[in-house]
Amino acid sequence: MAVEEQPRPLILIVDDHPDNVEVLKVRLEALGYRIVTAPDGETALRMVAEQPPDLILLDVMMPHMDGNEVARRIKADKTLPYIPIIMQTALDTTQSKVTGLDSGADDYITKPINYPELVARMTAALRMKRVQDELAAKNVQLAEMAITDALTGVFNRRHLDETLDEMFEHSMRLDESLALAMFDIDHFKHVNDTCGHQAGDMVLSQFAQLLKHLARDIDRIGRYGGEEFMVLLPGTVPDAAVTFANRVRQEVEKHQFEYHGGALTCSISVGVAGYKHPRIHTRQQLVKAADDALYVAKAAGRNRVIKYDGAEFHANVKDVDDQHESGTVGGGAARSG
Repeated sequence: MAVEEQPRPLILIVDDHPDNVEVLKVRLEALGYRIVTAPDGETALRMVAEQPPDLILLDVMMPHMDGNEVARRIKADKTLPYIPIIMQTALDTTQSKVTGLDSGADDYITKPINYPELVARMTAALRMKRVQDELAAKNVQLAEMAITDALTGVFNRRHLDETLDEMFEHSMRLDESLALAMFDIDHFKHVNDTCGHQAGDMVLSQFAQLLKHLARDIDRIGRYGGEEFMVLLPGTVPDAAVTFANRVRQEVEKHQFEYHGGALTCSISVGVAGYKHPRIHTRQQLVKAADDALYVAKAAGRNRVIKYDGAEFHANVKDVDDQHESGTVGGGAARSG
């Protein structure tokens, strides 16, 4: 199997002297580099934003915006990847080098350019870029792992709580609606007991994918614990959240959950609650309200969506107000399965 070749490094030459640019361009292209050029600092900044190069050869002495300012702006832009900058100038003084390095340049070379020296410095700078890019990719991966449930790929409980805190505060500040839907896979213990835990894991993973497929881009999905999942729906009133939850419930009901050695069908129960509600003033109360509604959905026969404080809710539970005011978040152990 052929190994895919890495693209040749892209070098941006920034210089206001066309003759200097042409000589550099020809020499570096002959060594296999891809070359783009900019005649001034403003053009260079625009090109870097549109297509970040792998390395910049930057002339210091330019009109309007000198190389030091260009380097300063590039290094200050946190949206850009690490881009090594090699300054080039005719000023061979310690102070000019210090100024360039303080501006963010990674290296310095004086004119007239010694090309073997330049190539050696470029090689070292590009090697450092590869290291930095690998570290950045690993940091992104670690950050994702810290907030993600390993089995299902959705948010884990800790990050879900943090996200709900932010969303609830935002909704209160702007006086906007926020709905929360709590999903529970019915008779999940029976799946584990009869088909095995590996099959149960595959059901959880496939259910998470269904949620991701049906939710909006602005919604946030997480595994709340065990077979329970939570979806946060910003800017959504409870009735609209009920419609969404029923759509998920119907999709689950007709879905074949495949596992090694077979397939099975499942149903889900869902509790929905929303802010703004006269009894809901905190994030904990919102979670408790959805949890109470889910408890009612389970007790009323499963495979249904119950809205907190709605007619069906009150038809199936008594003294809910007293339970809610206690502020306890839970009920999951009592309704497991």
